[in-house]
Amino acid sequence: MSAVVEKIRTVELGDGGPLVGVQGFGAMGISAAYGETDVAAARETLEATVEAGVTLIDTADMYGVGANEEFLAPFVAAHRDEITLATKFGIEYRADDPSYRAIRNDPGYIKRAVEASLRRLGVDVIDLYYMHRRDPSVPLADSVGAMAELVREGKVKHLGLSEVTGAELREAYAVHPIAALQTEWSVFSRDVERSAVGAAAELGVAFVPYSPLGRGFLTGAFSDASAQLSGADFRRSMPRFSGENARVNAALLEPMRAMAAERGATTAQIALAWLQQRAEVHGLAVVPIPGTRKRSRLLENAAATRITLSADELAVLEPIAGQVAGERYADMSLTSAAREG
Repeated sequence: MSAVVEKIRTVELGDGGPLVGVQGFGAMGISAAYGETDVAAARETLEATVEAGVTLIDTADMYGVGANEEFLAPFVAAHRDEITLATKFGIEYRADDPSYRAIRNDPGYIKRAVEASLRRLGVDVIDLYYMHRRDPSVPLADSVGAMAELVREGKVKHLGLSEVTGAELREAYAVHPIAALQTEWSVFSRDVERSAVGAAAELGVAFVPYSPLGRGFLTGAFSDASAQLSGADFRRSMPRFSGENARVNAALLEPMRAMAAERGATTAQIALAWLQQRAEVHGLAVVPIPGTRKRSRLLENAAATRITLSADELAVLEPIAGQVAGERYADMSLTSAAREG
């Protein structure tokens, strides 16, 4: 008989948004980006989310070109009333052409994309629907207006945006309330603090940090990242995992390792605790969505919500982001950072 797992606390996802666990789950890695998946272990991990109170489940139509949504469908059907389901549109891939990629924010595409996601997920309504990436050539009023129409039609409950600047968030919010902003944010990546975090706090928008563990780097698992990653792992193309950058970044984890050892915790838990405490620092709801394929890691991550770092510990972690070697993507053109003034 398995031990009873303590559920994490809850928080409102934006003003008037759903009540969710203060940590969510990023499902991308189950079927995309990180190589082969143990299906049985992945399904056991999904079940552990509900057990731990990790109720915000995040996917996107591009993950595995729809395969991730399809993989989640049985789990969603079994736990529909217990979870908040989030998915995204905006990055178009084609299964028959691996080289094809387009950023689509036009209203016609949005209407087709939501129908496809509803079908793959096996649901009548999506709880939180994000614009995955911004196409500056399409007016935000047109894109968010089309998303708002989906709310009126009952196909979507709440709207979200990903990788937008503070100014873009304000512009979108003027068209329709936005429940959540999802962008990379971690001890290693803090460019969102330039404008997006402040705008979210001002508007009552929750922040949902993706890659809160730096795509695994903040777990301390990588001593020679390039050599440790399989050929199918997309992190091989990411600057922070390559060559001298990886060696520099691994050394930056030493203060976190010492902190973790003193607390009987892991570096991943220290990184997540730091991020959860951004909620107090900036005055907004913060719901990170770490991903994993292992039940043990899921429970480890959830336990980080019960760690509170001291002022001295926070001061030690403060300068790390400014010392990180390499950008978070090889091509930063689709990020909010690329459009900051």
